[in-house]
Amino acid sequence: MRSRKSAIMRTVDVARRVGCSVQQVRNLERDGVLPSATRTGTGYRIYDETHLRSALAYRALADGAGPVEAKRIMRAAHAYPASDLLALLDAAHARLDTERRELRLAREAAATISGESIGDVRPSDVMSVSELAVALGVRPSALRHWDAEGLVVPRRASPGGPRRYFPDDVRDARIVHQLRMAGHRVASLRALMPELRRTRRWDEVMTTLAARDASIDARSRALLDGAAALGALLPPVG
Repeated sequence: MRSRKSAIMRTVDVARRVGCSVQQVRNLERDGVLPSATRTGTGYRIYDETHLRSALAYRALADGAGPVEAKRIMRAAHAYPASDLLALLDAAHARLDTERRELRLAREAAATISGESIGDVRPSDVMSVSELAVALGVRPSALRHWDAEGLVVPRRASPGGPRRYFPDDVRDARIVHQLRMAGHRVASLRALMPELRRTRRWDEVMTTLAARDASIDARSRALLDGAAALGALLPPVG
């Protein structure tokens, strides 16, 4: 994949053009992200355009798919066509597509949940941990974790008694479930849910979901840029 007409570059030249440190360039070579550099008689590394393009492709792929997956893709690119490069790229795009689908469902669910009213509570409206877990399609341990983190805190009839989820608790659990499926971390929900319980500020939920949407867009564009950069490294088809 290396061009005979590639300009010779030093480690520092590659680092400057990519926007990273000299040590990071060496680490990328060590990890197989860059092809092995040739060396001068005195031991200095010699890089060329292929190394630069590889580093730029990795940087975009890392933004789109994460550094671990980006390294796998780059190593497969250097071994192409005797590798699963195309399958790895397809899988990265598929993961983003899944995130988009889950985010859309979370937005629709949040809009529906926000319009629900909580009326008089009947005994049949109260749910146990196992009943709510089945209703949400999660493990009971997930509900206990949300309880420990203060996201959805059920009530107890007596100290040490069984947990009981009232309708407003169930609604909170549904919100947490949808936001977790959309990729939101427990730490951010820990700050959002108490405020939501106090004020029912659904605009904040929608703002949070919109921020997630923007993040997916940015990663999708980065993955597209990374794939385009890889195209310049691969041999022509046919």
